[in-house]
Amino acid sequence: MFKRHKSLPSERKREIFSQGVTGSMLRNDLRNFHCLSQLVLSTGPLKAAPVSKHSKTLHFEIEILDAQTRKQICIVDKVVQTSTIHDVKQKFHKECPQWYPSQVGLQLEQGGPFLKDYISIQSIAASSIVTLYFTDLGQQVFLAEYTGPLLIYLLFYLRIPYIYDMKESSGRLRHPVVHLACFCHCIHYIRYLLETLFVHKVSAGHTPLKNLIKGCAFYWGFTSWIAYYINHPQYTPPSFGNRQVAVSAINFLICEAGNHFINVILAHPNHTGINACFPSPNYNPFTWMFFLVSCPNYTYEIGSWISFTIMTQTLPVGIFTLLMSIQMSLWAQKKHKIYLKKFSSYMHRKSAMIPFIL
Repeated sequence: MFKRHKSLPSERKREIFSQGVTGSMLRNDLRNFHCLSQLVLSTGPLKAAPVSKHSKTLHFEIEILDAQTRKQICIVDKVVQTSTIHDVKQKFHKECPQWYPSQVGLQLEQGGPFLKDYISIQSIAASSIVTLYFTDLGQQVFLAEYTGPLLIYLLFYLRIPYIYDMKESSGRLRHPVVHLACFCHCIHYIRYLLETLFVHKVSAGHTPLKNLIKGCAFYWGFTSWIAYYINHPQYTPPSFGNRQVAVSAINFLICEAGNHFINVILAHPNHTGINACFPSPNYNPFTWMFFLVSCPNYTYEIGSWISFTIMTQTLPVGIFTLLMSIQMSLWAQKKHKIYLKKFSSYMHRKSAMIPFIL
């Protein structure tokens, strides 16, 4: 009995000790939980889920198709909601450097109106994928510039009423050079139109409306002046007769052919864009002009107009040729400087436009 009563205090101590340890552990756990909750609350709410959902709604994918063939040209991705048509044109230019933003026309529907630069992508998007149709506005400018002179010259050649005196027109026979001049003039602008459609990739940053007005005023105005004189009933043939006409006409056709072959070479993918290389002559004799000048297309162009001036022997053609020569010499010198920086090893002893002179 004594031993049994003696063991009771020790067991009581153990119970009290275990209760004290458990209480202290609970208090420590509560403190730790309180600190952890304060830390979580101070960091704020988690944002992982909203970010993934938010990123999907903010970006669009723009598919750009050719307005005529409906073939895909490129896809512009990662376009944010706040982007405008102007921003899309800038991204499109990075994907396709041959088209500058100012000559890019984008339509929401084929044949529809061109979208203004300030229109936001969000306002026209029905889903995350937007399809736009591309039209080269620079090409339209050149088509307008070159179609006008072709038609205007033919109107003067046909001597429609209210331009010349009908009695005088019917009573005088035309000199053969008048018919030849019409043929050469038409060939020149038909070549321009065909190259614009099938050869050239317009590569200068034009403002379409401004360039259209300037180009049409220059080409259409001079064509009217030239055609009026050459097709006038009182037009006098060249001083040296048929020999002057024949030699000039042959030289005109040679320059036209040379100009065409040079433009075909310049339009090759190796000679366009950022990683372009300097054009080199090939087996075609018309391309050998690259040995002498850096811009042979301008050389042949001026040669054509000089030949046309000698063939017709008229003042308006001479003034037009002079102005064209000045403008093209400025263009040639500017390009020549660029070529010197990019292709210094290929430009040894080359002139810009006129061999050994300019």
